[in-house]
Amino acid sequence: MSNTDRFFEEVTEELRRDRAMDALRKYGWIAVLAVLLIVGGTAWNEWRKASAQAEAEAFGEAVLSALENNDSDARIAALGEIDATGPQQGVLQLLRAGELLETDLAAALDAFQAAAEDNSLPDAYRQLAALKRVMAGQGTLPLAERQTVVAGLAQPGQPFRPLALEQSALLALEAGEAERAIEIMQDLLAQSDVSEALRQRVTQLLISLGAETGAA
Repeated sequence: MSNTDRFFEEVTEELRRDRAMDALRKYGWIAVLAVLLIVGGTAWNEWRKASAQAEAEAFGEAVLSALENNDSDARIAALGEIDATGPQQGVLQLLRAGELLETDLAAALDAFQAAAEDNSLPDAYRQLAALKRVMAGQGTLPLAERQTVVAGLAQPGQPFRPLALEQSALLALEAGEAERAIEIMQDLLAQSDVSEALRQRVTQLLISLGAETGAA
């Protein structure tokens, strides 16, 4: 290779380095920003997880502390002082309504109804509140109203369907429809997603009615 060729090679290499340095000075901040975003995003995600866990633990401790009160009114008041939103607020609403059952049935039913109609709560919480209202409203709420609510909760795919079907059977008995109640309970026992406690309750009720339980 001639000296001239070497000279041009060196000049070309120097120009490449100069361009690279110019590009680094001009656009290097983008690379630095990208690194900072990645590192910062990871740190933010970890902080968010830790914060959520700490918040959940604080909420749980506040609830347990409120429920440690010996007096029902004191428990209700303490639960009302806990700040919460979303699912946690749903938990508090259900707990307060459950406490009210001991002292004020009408207020408890109103509380369950408010939770059932609160669109800010997860659907499962709303359905549980509606089911609890039906269970607590025997002798107070009209039979037809309770049957309508339970019919919706007992649809396939609903989270509390087995419990709703149990209530459907009990409401059928209340309406004097023993054969329909037995049919509902026998169908319920044939399903796989039934808890052992619910299975025992339904079995005992069928036996008391003199009906077949389907057991071998």
